[in-house]
Amino acid sequence: MNSLPRRDIVVVVDDSPETLSFLTDALEEAGFTVLVSPSGEKALAVVEEVTPDIILMDAIMPGMDGYETCRRLRRNKNLAYVPVIFMTGVSETEHVVKGLEAGGVDYVTKPIVANELIARMHVHLANARLGQSARFALDAAGRFLLAANSAGRMMWCTPQAGRLLGSAFAAFESSSFLLPAEVRGWLRRSGEGRPGAAAQTLALAGDSGGPPLQFSYVGQIGPDEFLLRLTEGGIAADEIILKERLALTPREADVLSWLARGKSNRDIGAILGLSPRTVNKHLEQIFAKLGVENRAAAAALAVRTLGGG
Repeated sequence: MNSLPRRDIVVVVDDSPETLSFLTDALEEAGFTVLVSPSGEKALAVVEEVTPDIILMDAIMPGMDGYETCRRLRRNKNLAYVPVIFMTGVSETEHVVKGLEAGGVDYVTKPIVANELIARMHVHLANARLGQSARFALDAAGRFLLAANSAGRMMWCTPQAGRLLGSAFAAFESSSFLLPAEVRGWLRRSGEGRPGAAAQTLALAGDSGGPPLQFSYVGQIGPDEFLLRLTEGGIAADEIILKERLALTPREADVLSWLARGKSNRDIGAILGLSPRTVNKHLEQIFAKLGVENRAAAAALAVRTLGGG
């Protein structure tokens, strides 16, 4: 017997009964399961019981507004991958920016056009699932990686990176952590693509008196999402060893490192935010630099290089 297709769960947060009624009808007709909440406080209680797939958030509400509600939602690790779309009648740039800085992924203005909203929801649901799959792969591989937006707000991190950040910074939280000012400035310069090795790494002492952390800029993986790698003290990551000993670029070292772990082009692309075709182009450059003809020979040389470290 075939089971029914799973319905995505959407939580709608709005203090207007008319808006809640309108959206409930439109979303249920489009195949969503709808949970409604008339306030930010009640929304926080709802997500303690049910993890939604997406959240629609009224920005301006009495009591706790949508921005603060979103910030509190982002502190819940179970909601790290859940897209939040803000809804409001106010469309000035400062309000749009405020919503994005609070953790929202999109912004729609009232009166809401149901078909447009639903189309946006499907796009963000698809993007969230792709991102979550890649992050699960990173978590499973034991990588010390985190992603931050252009404002320096951490969007997610692997458990390994979280442990390093937690040991270095007393204010660290597993979500919504604002990176130190030095990292924010460095990230902004790296995101602008300024040339030079100095723009690619930053060493920073934590506030706990432990060994310094080194932040390495990997690249941009979304419209406002930048991937960073962490290493502790003087411990060189595999990619750094490969880069230095084999005269590779940082990106080529990333690709070769994953190749040595047996990953396919598609897997490497998902992990690094690249298309399989781009991965293949990097491999062509790597083969030429290493003087090898195929993947197996390149992987074997990488393993020997790392084993000698």
